[in-house]
Parts: sequence; structure tokens; C-alpha cells
Amino acid sequence: MTVFHDEKVVREFSKQAAGFADPRLNAAFTRHLDDLVRFMDPELDLDDNVLEVAAGTALVSRAIAHRVRHVTALDLTPAMLAEGKREADRQGVTNVTFTRGDAAALPYLDRTFTLVVTRFSLHQAADPEAVVKEMARVSRPGAALIIADLVRPEGLAGDPDRIERLRDPSHGTVLTAERIADLVTAAGAEVKRTRSVDVVRPLEPWLELSRTPADAAERIRRELEDELSGGPATGMRPSREDGELHFTHTYLFHHASAG
Repeated sequence: MTVFHDEKVVREFSKQAAGFADPRLNAAFTRHLDDLVRFMDPELDLDDNVLEVAAGTALVSRAIAHRVRHVTALDLTPAMLAEGKREADRQGVTNVTFTRGDAAALPYLDRTFTLVVTRFSLHQAADPEAVVKEMARVSRPGAALIIADLVRPEGLAGDPDRIERLRDPSHGTVLTAERIADLVTAAGAEVKRTRSVDVVRPLEPWLELSRTPADAAERIRRELEDELSGGPATGMRPSREDGELHFTHTYLFHHASAG
């Protein structure tokens, strides 16, 4: 099951890799990157040896590289790593290492890193519990664990995962903030602080980034339109701005301390 899911992740994100360098398609990721870096700021140190888990194109790694000693950006999809390496070279970033690997089975010894971060990965993971446990395992005692991800608000009507999977078949499950806190605690880490924010996103760039097939994209548009007209809830909290369909994601920033 996990192997099959990993194959889907590699297939879908190989298609999407080039889009992550396109500001028009990737605005939601880049717009809130500064917010995440500010959230991480108290934990960053020039002596830090950092691991970014499921790093994608290493947006976080590249953003903090000048603030730490070294960052390892690990991801399952070679095309995403290659895109990130091209950007790092273009930006003159020399202290980021790009490594292919599985977030649920990290190829590192216990207590290796002084800060471990993952962004927008748990909702894609077949086994988010394993990912968090691995993050904690490779962290030195007292190291910061930073998780930034989509979360499902309590009491949300509809099933956002169904729409998310229509858009991207490698999507897993959007967890609640409480569930993420439980995973962190179960991994032996202590929750320190959290922050969440609702983000309204335009629909069309989101569909274009994932290269969603036309029939699936049209179904998503139709279901969001139906909800706005009083139809069933999709869980995507649609709205219309300047005549264009939008939807709402909730982002969580979560800081824990490794045991």
C-alpha cells in the first residue's frame, strides 16, 4: 500500500515540479514562506544542522540556508530535487545538500540534526505517524521540530479530501491540528507553540499546478459552483472574488521540542 502510494507521489510531483518555479502557479507556497520563516526564527542558529523532510524543491531550505550552518533537503521525487538544485545554484546557495529518500524511513542515525522541518507533507503521506516519529528520532534532544501543513478545521462540513484527490491522486488525508499534536506527543516531543491562518486561494492556478485532467477539473469547478448555489458542502469553503472561483485552506505552523 505504501509503495503504491509513493509511486503515485513521484508520478504526480514529477508532473508538477516545473510549476513550483512559476510564481503565478506557486503563489500560495511562496506568499506564506516568509510567515513560516518568521515562525521558525527563534529556533534558527548559525550552528544548526537542519533537515527538511519531504522538501520538494527545498523552498524552506533555501530560505533559511543563510541563517544556519547546513541544510539537508530530502524528498522522494527526483524531479522536485532537481528543480530545487537548479534554483539553489541560480541563487548562489552552497550549503544545501539535496538527497533522495523516504520521509517515513529516514536514512540517518538517531540524534543527527539540531532542527527538523517539514512543510505541506503530512497530508500527502501514506503514514504521517511514521513521518513524525522519524523526524523525532533523528533530532537531538531539545531540537526544534517544525511542522507546517494543511489542517482540517474542527466541525468542517463536507469532505475536502475527496476534492483534493480529484485534483491530485497522490493526496492522502488532511489532519486536524489536534491529530498532529497527538502524533508529535506520541513521538516523544513536547508541543511548544502553534499558529494557524486561513488562506483564500484562486482555483485555476491550483488546478494548473497539479496538471489536473480536464474532466476532473471541470467536476471540481461544478461542485464548488453547486455549493455556492446552496448545494452540498465540499469541505473546500468556496467563494467568488472578482468573478473567479476561490477556495480556502487552513495552514498550521507547529513547533515542538524533541525529547
